[in-house]
Amino acid sequence: MKKQSNLTRLLAYAGGYKRLTVLGCALSGVAAIMGLMPYVCVWMVARNALAVYPDVTAAPELAYWGWMAVLFAVGNIALYFAALMCTHIAAFRTARNIRYAGVAHLMKLPLGFFTGKQSGQLRKIIDDNAALTEDLLAHKLPDLTAAVVTPAAALVLLFVFDWRMGALCLLTMVLAILCMMSMMGGKNAGFFHRYQREIEKMSGEAVEYVRGIPVVKVFQQTVYSFKAFYQAIQSYSDLASQYAMSCRNGQTAFLTCINGGFALLIPAALLLAGGDGWAVLADFIFYALFAPACGGMINRIMYASESVMEANESMMKLDEILSQQPLPEAVRSQKPRDHTVVFDQVTFRYPGAERPALDHVSFTVPEGSVVGLVGPSGGGKSTAAALIPRFWDVESGSVKIGGVDVRNMDSRELMRQVAFVFQDTRLFKVSILENIRMARPSATLEEILAAARAAQCGDILEKLPQGIDTVVGAQGVYLSGGEAQRIALARAILKDAPIVVLDEATAFADPENEALIQKAFWELTRGKTVLMIAHRLSTVRDADNILVVEKGSIREQGTHDQLEAQDGLYAKMWQDYRQAAAWKVGKEAVI
Repeated sequence: MKKQSNLTRLLAYAGGYKRLTVLGCALSGVAAIMGLMPYVCVWMVARNALAVYPDVTAAPELAYWGWMAVLFAVGNIALYFAALMCTHIAAFRTARNIRYAGVAHLMKLPLGFFTGKQSGQLRKIIDDNAALTEDLLAHKLPDLTAAVVTPAAALVLLFVFDWRMGALCLLTMVLAILCMMSMMGGKNAGFFHRYQREIEKMSGEAVEYVRGIPVVKVFQQTVYSFKAFYQAIQSYSDLASQYAMSCRNGQTAFLTCINGGFALLIPAALLLAGGDGWAVLADFIFYALFAPACGGMINRIMYASESVMEANESMMKLDEILSQQPLPEAVRSQKPRDHTVVFDQVTFRYPGAERPALDHVSFTVPEGSVVGLVGPSGGGKSTAAALIPRFWDVESGSVKIGGVDVRNMDSRELMRQVAFVFQDTRLFKVSILENIRMARPSATLEEILAAARAAQCGDILEKLPQGIDTVVGAQGVYLSGGEAQRIALARAILKDAPIVVLDEATAFADPENEALIQKAFWELTRGKTVLMIAHRLSTVRDADNILVVEKGSIREQGTHDQLEAQDGLYAKMWQDYRQAAAWKVGKEAVI
């Protein structure tokens, strides 16, 4: 099957507005032809005036051709304006549909896809690249149509009056096009793609540098920290310079050709003047005015081709999202008989990873119990937790809730079963009320306030200017990590899901916030099936069972007392944790 061009794919997003794009391009083509007609009118004026020279007043129809030139010029402007109105309306709708298609597809992707993607990166891919297509469809596509139609009409006009002068003008056009192709082909063919990569790299390094300025200044590492940013700038500069230098000769030749037609026409006119000199002069006036217009057509083609490359790049970026496949839905959704979570010989490997993140892991979280996951960083704790709400599908084995494989549950039913509290809290730029209500849109104000109180958010609401109606983020207030975590816990409490997964929920909390979060945990987990990941071992000390995960496998399991008695990895971790908790700043003895 023949692959569709990116332009065809873009127009497919226009839907019913595709007809407006076609109409706009057709009007632009007609406008381009009308734009050539004033040159013919000027030639008619010159021919008639020179035919009766020096008695110009005796020249017939001078006023008629003058007014015709004005009418054609006005018609050109009016039709071009109408063309741009059509293409702009279609372009805006197309960009909207592209954004909608991208976001709609994102909503179908597994949650694991978002853990490896920055929200800003996804926004840029969808929003910025959709904006790039607007310029192509609104401006450059009708201009490209005009740039194609105009040379065809120009070819006719070039040979109507004097084929020899017309051939000279055509020669300069052909040479200019060849020069343009030499700059865009060969080793420069992939320049735009590399250029975009360098801009993204430079922007990323700039953001990292600006964010790290406080640390840089404190530790006096200005030169060292600037190195990565400087290298990104230098790499971009080198690429741009190399491209500019490689186009130096081609651009010089291109400008010479599109602007050099006049230089060829003068000797041609002198050679042809031996016959009817006035007629030759009239033809010369026409071609002298028409040759620069031909150069403008070629310039328009060049700029339009640049927008085509931008659109191709945009579609390629969008394909990075659209090519991601959603997880298959269950053919017949099954309902769990209870809320017990079972991992049965689960193996999971991240895309592109050499070794599995989990390797034949089996454990059970009985209904109503609390199981803790601890172990060294990168051991697979968060991966195990993320497989319960089906962030990804397992490579082998199964994850079951109430005896039902999560792959055989409807995604909405699965989400109703599980409340997930992330280590990195996500609050939206809306009021705290709306942030909590997202867990259950039908909740009443009383239920939301009760959830906030249960999550120990009373002190947060008291100090805010509008209380629970205070907006978080831009043009609102900013919360500390521990405060934001308590709002997230209120959201989870309001959801009231029977299974709760806590992934390092106290990671960024200070001691005061941690104490309040622990109280919120008690409210959230009361009577629930809980899987809790923690680096602070005190958080899981009272768990019904503790699993020690290392390098994708369960090394030890048992209660706190049992594991401490085994004198294994957990016992060492507990000893290190107690030493770290007891450590305080002091002075060592000076010998």
